[in-house]
Amino acid sequence: QVQLVESGGGLVQAGGSLRLSCAASGRTFSRYGMGWFRQAPGKERECVAAINWSGGSTYYADSVKGRFTISRDNAKNTLYLRMNSLKPEDTAVYYCAATSYDGSYYYMANEYDYWGQGTQVTVSS
Repeated sequence: QVQLVESGGGLVQAGGSLRLSCAASGRTFSRYGMGWFRQAPGKERECVAAINWSGGSTYYADSVKGRFTISRDNAKNTLYLRMNSLKPEDTAVYYCAATSYDGSYYYMANEYDYWGQGTQVTVSS
């Protein structure tokens, strides 16, 4: 099993930047594909970025391409999401998630086994 704890959310003005972190417990972090999801009020949870076990393959939703960067440090058991040029529509609770299937990344929420508690990101206009 793995436990995930997000941090780094907050209130930022449009055009600003934030970096989210997700600290994972356990010794097998490097075996998991990882993803960042977000959920705004009244909307479905969506994958904004995902990364495979080594960090060599990544996925981005069209809405965040060129603005967000997902990365991981397996030595530190930590997943990151760098968010630049933030927009009000990026406002949501952001969750990190881990999938134990095969180390690949996935972008469907039902393919993830473990979830963090979420961190709020609010972008003001």
